[in-house]
Amino acid sequence: MSNSLAPDWLEEPNDLNALDGRVWPSNFVRQASGECAVAGVSVRELAAQFGTPLYVIDEDDFRQRALSVKSALEDAAKSIGTTAKIYYASKAFMSVEIASWINELQLNIDVASGGELAAALASGISADRIGLHGNNKSTREIARAITAGVGAIVLDSEIEIERVAAAAAAQDKVQKVRLRLNTGVHASTHDFLATAREDQKFGISLADAPGLVAKIRSDRHLEFIGLHSHIGSQIHAREGFIESVRRLVKLHAELSEVAEVSELNLGGGFGINYKPADEALSIHEFAEALAVAVKVECRKNSIPVPKLAFEPGRYIAGNPGVTIYTVGTIKDVTVSEAEAVRKYVSVDGGMSDNMRTALYEAEYHTVLASRSSNAAPALSRVVGKHCESGDIVVRNDYLPADITASDLIAVAATGAYCYSMSNNYNMLTKPAVVAVRNSEARLIIRAETEADLFTRDLRYQAMKNHEGRA
Repeated sequence: MSNSLAPDWLEEPNDLNALDGRVWPSNFVRQASGECAVAGVSVRELAAQFGTPLYVIDEDDFRQRALSVKSALEDAAKSIGTTAKIYYASKAFMSVEIASWINELQLNIDVASGGELAAALASGISADRIGLHGNNKSTREIARAITAGVGAIVLDSEIEIERVAAAAAAQDKVQKVRLRLNTGVHASTHDFLATAREDQKFGISLADAPGLVAKIRSDRHLEFIGLHSHIGSQIHAREGFIESVRRLVKLHAELSEVAEVSELNLGGGFGINYKPADEALSIHEFAEALAVAVKVECRKNSIPVPKLAFEPGRYIAGNPGVTIYTVGTIKDVTVSEAEAVRKYVSVDGGMSDNMRTALYEAEYHTVLASRSSNAAPALSRVVGKHCESGDIVVRNDYLPADITASDLIAVAATGAYCYSMSNNYNMLTKPAVVAVRNSEARLIIRAETEADLFTRDLRYQAMKNHEGRA
């Protein structure tokens, strides 16, 4: 009998030991022993060597998804007589190692801060394959990007036109720029992830765009290469993208009457499967729908199909990542008004390593990973160790009723935005990041230590220095 506290979308599983391949990394399997493994390395080995919580990346799956995204979007563009430039949206998961994979795979990279720019450059990727985003880039970040020779800067406001022009003039350079538009399309996603609604911080309105493009074109230190739009993140439906294409191509055609506009950047936001109940479209379905829409709208507006650009991040990084936790305390909580029981499973991490559940009410999927179990399914909530009632990692899922302290659980699809948003709330240290490939685990970001927490605490450092001199 199902639990009345369970949401409508959550079905009680027939087999708690089964792994849904649409959610987990391609090389995440349950071995004959019952223990789960990533690319040939068991979760117990990983936990013993690197500790928990632990971010784990199936490196081959990450690389394959990047290549699949690249080929799908490039092939779709080719089918309508144009080309596509694919940027990895690094905010999903950024490190020098990750950027080096992107470089090897010949994708471009999108950054949104000076730190992300520094990581991209450190990876060895050519600066002309980097795009700089952000609604409030500092003059220092802008100058640094121009000095490095980034391929494009996305302008988000009128004042940024002036800032980028001034910085380019100071270096006697011509900087390629895109203009980010707020198309007004209401993407079907969480409000905090919808980035093209009228009343929010990103972009320029369609009505204001012609005047600002004229301003860009009038400055000899700026080269306008095209419009940019990003309607949101974790989108499962085509319709918002298609409507955005209609509005963008119409404006693109209007601007082309004055001077050539070489490209159109349609952003990213393609959704993934976080849990078995999800039904995300494949990248091929998104690519085909967008290509058809662009072709139709260009024909309708009597213009040639421009070069296209896309910025997927989550779709590449999300599913190849899992997080491993060690179970601590467990309690069954009776909810009297529902006449039902929910099992609270506390783990050794929480909102410091996964903010998305608290921030977006995101839903995740989890399994008992260190062993198999034939126990009955128990409606469970995986919670962290922070002093917040909202410190939830997995809001709704079923775990075996016999789950116990020291078991290891794995949470799926944590490769995007979990490490990026990690923090030190309650002075917890950030977990390590490990890439696993061909039965070998490689540390790519070490775990923080408590000593790391105090490297910028001047009182602490002064005390340590005093002790050292004593």
